[in-house]
Amino acid sequence: MTVTRIGVGGTSAPYDVVVGNGILAELPGLVGQKARRVAVVHPEPLGSIAHPVCEALRSAGYEVHPLAVPDGEAAKDVSVAARLWADLGGAAFTRTDVVVGVGGGATTDLAGFVAATWLRGVRVVLVPTTLLGMVDAAVGGKTGINTAEGKNLVGAFHPPAGVLCDLDTLPSLPRADYVGGLAEIVKAGFIADPVILDLIEADPEAATGPDGKHTRELVERAIAVKADVVSSDLRESGRREILNYGHTLGHAIERAENYTFRHGYAVAVGMVFAAELARLDGRIDEAAVRRHRDILTSVGLPVRYDAAAWPALRDTMRVDKKARGATLRFVVLDDIAAPAILAGPSDTLLAEAYRAVSGAAPDVPDTH
Repeated sequence: MTVTRIGVGGTSAPYDVVVGNGILAELPGLVGQKARRVAVVHPEPLGSIAHPVCEALRSAGYEVHPLAVPDGEAAKDVSVAARLWADLGGAAFTRTDVVVGVGGGATTDLAGFVAATWLRGVRVVLVPTTLLGMVDAAVGGKTGINTAEGKNLVGAFHPPAGVLCDLDTLPSLPRADYVGGLAEIVKAGFIADPVILDLIEADPEAATGPDGKHTRELVERAIAVKADVVSSDLRESGRREILNYGHTLGHAIERAENYTFRHGYAVAVGMVFAAELARLDGRIDEAAVRRHRDILTSVGLPVRYDAAAWPALRDTMRVDKKARGATLRFVVLDDIAAPAILAGPSDTLLAEAYRAVSGAAPDVPDTH
């Protein structure tokens, strides 16, 4: 068993993202010795994965409280958070006790938010079980829940005490979910690490499954990109904004689909939209836009969305948390691995870029 530790700084308590196969024994060390009680928040369908997590903690001497929540984005609701607060109160959780979030990005976002708000902040350790969770949601300290007005509009910055990425959980993912997670890896390649793009281009089919020869390297490179960025800008006051590449339109698509559209699929469309914006603004050439389309389609990710949805998507983007007052902001590229900000693009520019990614219906590949 080999373990990789990727450090994340930018906080008074730096932490490690631990990556490897069969590494559950590392979990008690991340939880720490001061805790007596541990709440294990997990999606209801992941009981079989949460069970060994609970047993590892019990064997280490902790009082364990498994807390099941709805699967997916349905978990990121204030009513679910309120129920978890009640559970923690009922179990007499103190400031030295710990929340462990096991599952995909929605679950780790929720677990982090509950930990951030219980007693004004208790330790949280995240055990992402999806590709998306490992390379994005669980790293960086952003927590949040959704509202009727949009995604992640209510939240807090609350860095975890540690993140455990056991690659042995990835083969259980449906192919469509695995492919969806690849969008965040591709994003890391475009904004910071072109080697990621080279590895995918060399063997796209191998990149679409957990048994690919470059899977671990792709995961570790994507985590390293995010760790480097958030270490320099925890609260998104500057550089961290580049991690939102593709997300402004992507989040609007997710809301339009009532969060039934996979996050990675929406971000993939959003990246092509951002690339088209950059091309129209004279920053990158057509070849760079084509590279976006080619890489994303080669792994089974969509690159277009419904033409008729534009007015609603445009209005949703205006309340995106990345906007500044009435000014829309987009992460774009000046070149591969050279991200920049495009602030206040005209409605004409936005509409023209959207026409380049629009189709008669949502473009959703068959990855089942």
